[in-house]
Formats: sequence, structure tokens, C-alpha cells
Amino acid sequence: MSTENEGNPVPPAPSAPPVPPASPAAPPQPAASDGDTPTAPIPPAPQGTPGAPAGDPYGPPPQAPEGSWPPPPPVTPSYADAGAGSGAGWGSSYDQAHQAYQQPQPAPKTSSGRGGLIAAVLVAALVAGGLGGGLGYTLAKNNDNSGSTTVSASSDAGATQVKRAAGTIAAVAAGALPSTVTIESESTSGSGGTGTGFVFDTQGHIITNNHVVADSLDGGKLTATFPNGKKYDAEVVGHAQGYDVAVIKLKNPPSDLKPLALGDSDKVAVGDETIAIGAPFGLSNTVTTGIISAKNRPVASSDGSTDSKASYMSALQTDASINPGNSGGPLLDASGAVIGINSAIQSASSGSLGSTGQSGSIGLGFAIPINQAKYVAQQLIKTGKPVYAKIGASVSLDDSTGGAQITDSGSGGSAAVESGGPADKAGLKPGDVITKLDDSVIDSGPTLIGEIWTHKPGDKVQITYKRSGTEHTVTLTLGSRVGDN
Repeated sequence: MSTENEGNPVPPAPSAPPVPPASPAAPPQPAASDGDTPTAPIPPAPQGTPGAPAGDPYGPPPQAPEGSWPPPPPVTPSYADAGAGSGAGWGSSYDQAHQAYQQPQPAPKTSSGRGGLIAAVLVAALVAGGLGGGLGYTLAKNNDNSGSTTVSASSDAGATQVKRAAGTIAAVAAGALPSTVTIESESTSGSGGTGTGFVFDTQGHIITNNHVVADSLDGGKLTATFPNGKKYDAEVVGHAQGYDVAVIKLKNPPSDLKPLALGDSDKVAVGDETIAIGAPFGLSNTVTTGIISAKNRPVASSDGSTDSKASYMSALQTDASINPGNSGGPLLDASGAVIGINSAIQSASSGSLGSTGQSGSIGLGFAIPINQAKYVAQQLIKTGKPVYAKIGASVSLDDSTGGAQITDSGSGGSAAVESGGPADKAGLKPGDVITKLDDSVIDSGPTLIGEIWTHKPGDKVQITYKRSGTEHTVTLTLGSRVGDN
């Protein structure tokens, strides 16, 4: 995220979840080769895998038989730096809010979250990658196998035909892969990276992450390649920095496109099986599996570029392996329906595979819920511009577990509470601390932003806030803002 992301430093985020201690070392096992690519790294890395050198999240390098045989691929930006906010407000100023996370991220700590569960705001690395297929060849090539003895399975039809029933991972992957594409985005200067996307409709629209296509904006080049090897030129229809969602359209699309079925992310439960498809470190059409580890996880992520603004999400967390290059790819449920768009990862601070500093998966991946992404994509296809819900007040982006405090002033000295806006009409004032939105616990400004953006303009929400130590509850109707600026 990016869980495949390409870019620059992220605004400081409130906090990151504690990392569990590493398990005792186990007897060495034969190593398997790994892959890479767009997701953004962040907080301190957990203990290395059993049997691996300290600080190595990938484990010992693969050992090939006698003489044969890398976060991550060449020219991939690192997104590990992130940190606490500086007190900038959000609501009336999108720009200021996105520039608040540029210090090194503080030590991980927990804070109250939705439903009373721990919900730390994570500064996650976007997952975009800049690696091509050369790595895949390096990992796959073999030395000569002279002297080895092989045993072939019986040619009997009954022994060689494997039945893969509907609902198995193999069957789900076989059905989804033909509708998943590897996206290559290149700027006019030649820089760029690799990400993933999937077929949204039969007209040739592909949904992906904003950070995946960012390099191709303003005259760059964009292509999408299907698993069958067919490559198509594409163009950006619309992109939303804040949501980290983009829609591209194939030029001269084929007539047999099969959109992936969209699920209902609101009905996902912790523990549900997940299947992720993407191009980690340039290794196209890679399938990984896991479960839903948490819901409604507040995450602030950035592509790491110098002019990048943060994206905010109330994310689905999964332990399916997601690396730079997986960004924009589908997160599927056990039936093969899309429940999220892989976007960011919490990653070790440095990688050990290859020569670059971008890290890979440590089992903490984050996906934009598909219910939100679908709404955003439809708006982009219709108008080319994103529409954001807002309360009309600037809130502090400081690391805090006490709530989202309305600042004394907005961006550039403007009013912290927009005159005639939703917050103003509801009686909110500078200094008020918002602690809940409906049933969701609000522990910081970024958490509030991500939660507001799961709603649509016009939705009525209940705001709980504290003023001078006294708690109040009001109902307000969310306003709207068009565009990222």
C-alpha cells in the first residue's frame, strides 16, 4: 500500500499498534524465494523471522542446490519515515492537514478505537513499486540439476486431474486473475513504478490507487497488462488523493472484459479469509492469502514524494502478504468478491531483499473498504473529480488519544469553524474535543477525517464532544467539498 505506493513522506500519524514479540527460533527450514513492490513502510520493524539475521524481515536468503541461487526492487522509493502532526487543522484546509505528518514517527503506542477496541492511527507506507520482471527471473532461474533423480506421477487420468471446487483458493484465483492487471506508470522524465488494478466495468474502466498512477499525470505514460500478456495503453479518468483511489480507462478495450464482483465491506468480519492479488516487486499475478485481522483501522498514508498529501482511511487490516506493487489490487473474500483495495502496509524500517531500502510485508496490510471505493470510483467516472464529506471545522493533527480538538484558527488565519457550515450550525466551537462520531470512538484528528470520509455528503451523523469537561451530543448533516484542492 503504498501497500503499493510511490512517493514521499507521510504526515505524522497519531500512533501505531504494538508489534508482537518474535516467536522462538525454529529449526532451519529450506527457504523459499520472495517477491516485491507499491506500499509504504513505516514504524520500527518487529523481530526478524525465526532463523534470520537481526533486522531481516524476510528471513535467510534462499539456498539453491549447488551453485544457483531480492524494500526491495531497484528504484523504489522508501516510505518508512512518518510521524506526529504539528497541530495543523483539517476541515477548511486540506493542504495543511496533509502536511502535518513529516516528523519521524513516535514510538508505537495504543489508543482507544472504534467499539472500545485499540485503534491506533498508523502512518502507513503506500505500496507502489518500481521493479520489473528481471527479479522474477532471478528468483526463478535454476542452476543445472545434473545428477538429480526425479519421479513422475502416473499418467493415469484419474491421478493427474485435480478437482478444484468452487470456493477453494485455486478456484477463486483462477476466476479473478483474468480481470486483474499490472499497471506501469511513467512520468515524462522517465521515473515511475508498478502497481495493480482490476476491471470495474465492461466499458474498460480499471480501479486502482491514486499513488499508483500519480507519476503518469501531466503527460506521462500509463499501461495495463493482463495475465494473458495483452497490454493496453490507458488514461486517467479521475483520481482522488485524499481517498487514494483512481480510475483509469483502457484505450481500445477488448469486448470480453469481465468485471470482478464487488462484495459488501460492511459485512466483513474479523477472521474472514482474504485473498490478495497483485504485482509485489514487479512479480505480476501473485496470489497471497490471509484473514481480516481488524476493521475500521484508522490509517494515514503517503506516497513519500515531496509534494504528497496524506490519504486517510478507515481500513480493513489483513495479514495476507502485501508488498510494494500490490497497491491498487483487489482484496477478495472466500467467494471471490472484492471487499477492498490494497493500499498500504506497516513495514519494517529497512529491507534486506535486494539493495534498496524499501521494506516488505510483516503481516500488517491495509485495504480501502470497497463500499467507499465504489462510491468514489463512480463519482470519478461521472465527473472526473472526487467529492468529500466534511463537517466544516479544522481539527488538530497532533498525536492524541483524547479526541479530535477543533483548532483556534484554520489554514492561513481563516476561521476554524466555517461560518454557516455543518459544525457551526450544530454549535461546535474552537477548543471543543470530538470524541465520537456515531458509535465510532474518535481518538485523534486523522481518525475523525478517515471516519467522516466513510460517509457521503448529506448523511446525518451524531457528534459527541467535550467542552470545559462537560460532554455534549449533537446531530449534524455533513457538507461536501469537490476536488482535492
